[in-house]
Amino acid sequence: MPETALPGRRGQAARNDVVILDAARQVFLVDPKAPISHVAERAGVGISALYRRYPSKEFLLCRLCHDGLRRYIAEAETAAEEPDPWTALTAFLRRVVDADVHSLTVHLAGTFTPTAEMGDDARHAGELSARLFERARETGRLRADAVTEDLGMILECCAAIRVDDPERTAQLRRRYLALLVEGLAAGKGEELPGPPPRPGEMNGRWRPS
Repeated sequence: MPETALPGRRGQAARNDVVILDAARQVFLVDPKAPISHVAERAGVGISALYRRYPSKEFLLCRLCHDGLRRYIAEAETAAEEPDPWTALTAFLRRVVDADVHSLTVHLAGTFTPTAEMGDDARHAGELSARLFERARETGRLRADAVTEDLGMILECCAAIRVDDPERTAQLRRRYLALLVEGLAAGKGEELPGPPPRPGEMNGRWRPS
């Protein structure tokens, strides 16, 4: 059933919100230090309309990253319903890369203070990832020296790939994700060099600079 459009001012506010968030993603992916006025200009709304929705740049940055985190959780929950554990893990990674969830994570880490709710969701996301990972390990198809924390690094590596053409960006990300996923498979190559990331080791990036 199609969603019913909100009437009047509520509908306009909802449409403005979508436009503002889309503009903010575009602006802050290019320059995380850009002023919030650049977002209003890109969105084609007045600065007062933007501030009514987002009282500060930090609030807007937090909303953007929290939206990405919620998308990650939704994809992980979908993957949990897949009966084949290896397919569940690899398809989950592809969907997260296609959704471009981690680009803002890479660019905006340390630019705002996460909320308590965001912290709770981050822990939930970690738990979901760990379950997907351990299910895949139990099949014997996952290399023994891989750890759950490797997933975040794989996703960030893919997010770092960006060219001017969005379609080409998507193609390249899928290519290198396939190579990285191949490296997760059991029996592929030598033992991984160096110790893996420790649980929470990369969390320091989220402390505001």
